[in-house]
Amino acid sequence: MYPYYGFGYGYGYGSGYTVYAVLMVVCFAFSLWAQASVNSAFRRFSSVATRRGLTGRQAAECVLRANGVGGIRFARIAGNLTDNFNPKTGVISLSNGVYDSTSVASVGVAAHEAGHAVQHAVGYGPIRLRMAIIPVCSFGSRLSWPLLAIGLLAGITPLVGLGVAFFALSTLFQLVTLPVELDASHRALKALKEGGLLTESELPMARKTLTAAAMTYLAALATSLVQLLRLLAIYGNRRGNRRG
Repeated sequence: MYPYYGFGYGYGYGSGYTVYAVLMVVCFAFSLWAQASVNSAFRRFSSVATRRGLTGRQAAECVLRANGVGGIRFARIAGNLTDNFNPKTGVISLSNGVYDSTSVASVGVAAHEAGHAVQHAVGYGPIRLRMAIIPVCSFGSRLSWPLLAIGLLAGITPLVGLGVAFFALSTLFQLVTLPVELDASHRALKALKEGGLLTESELPMARKTLTAAAMTYLAALATSLVQLLRLLAIYGNRRGNRRG
């Protein structure tokens, strides 16, 4: 969570600031809950072995084959839940706790990453949009807070507006990311079910793991939206005071 202390000074203490503070606390609590939920779900279902005995990598390969996607390589990566797909290199990186594991959680996570590979292969619109805006969003995210701080401290309203615009780019990225992640999970669960990779009793466990992971993206979007609304209010107040 980005700190908001100081940015409200002189520009909206009172009911508006109180509402913002409450919303930020709610978003922060939601973020903590979401992260705890995904960690808890992964630990819980990591102890449940799949009946078919497929490893995470094997499950991901099955999802790719079911969708006619080839040319994807696999690699191990350190860390916990650091699994990802890199479309530039065509590599699905699976963490040590997923790569060789035969647990329901590992199969679900690996299948989700394979779902991203399928998205790129079929030209799924939202993921193409996300890839296109990554450079500008990354640039804007790095500059937004320095510009806001300088603009507020120096009293340069246009600079504040530019900082808000750059921050809006990071919010846009979060907004586009959410449907991408939800769709990857949908593709994964569909392939796991239709391919018989998980049983009827195992599928809900994988779904719970992926749903918990999706909540972290929803929490990030909610936090970013609340911050953006506050920054827009600050910018609007400054413009109003300048005209007055």
